[in-house]
Amino acid sequence: QVQLVESGGGLVQSGESLRLSCVASGNSFILGAVGWHRQAPGRQRELIGRITRDGVTNFADSGDGRFTISRDNAKNTVYLEMSRLKPEDTAVYYCDAFSRITTTNKVPHNWGQGTQVTVSS
Repeated sequence: QVQLVESGGGLVQSGESLRLSCVASGNSFILGAVGWHRQAPGRQRELIGRITRDGVTNFADSGDGRFTISRDNAKNTVYLEMSRLKPEDTAVYYCDAFSRITTTNKVPHNWGQGTQVTVSS
């Protein structure tokens, strides 16, 4: 099985930047495509964007061009960099990932537990 752990959340002021990390761990796996999502109080979870293993990204509209996703395959880590943060960006941020288990060729889909981002005005 593959475990995902997000980190880097916290309390920031409007206009500031933040970088979140999603670290994957486990045995005998290759980390594939990873997505970042967020869920604000009382709202449905929404996709921010995804990155393939090769580094190709695509984004939904939620970031308005303020978000970038990158990855370091050697560290099994994917980053979400957020700039010009707004109070409406306040949410729990999650990553999800598809991986390939090299010993079984199974492709599990996993979610992290989330990290809270709070933007004050």
